[in-house]
Amino acid sequence: MTGSKKISSMLQRASQKDLNHVKELLETGNVKPIIDKRYKLSEITEAFNYFQEGHAQGKVVITV
Repeated sequence: MTGSKKISSMLQRASQKDLNHVKELLETGNVKPIIDKRYKLSEITEAFNYFQEGHAQGKVVITV
């Protein structure tokens, strides 16, 4: 690599407290996942193309 730029990750590990809070939000309905489309496993190529084209407005789900 050339130059002096640094790349760092801003990922953070979730604590048990954080996971319990998210679980509570989901169970009470305060947070609802938005599923845009569902695809069968045999349609994985179509699902990937749909997602990559930027059409997804929510989660793209693959059912097994």
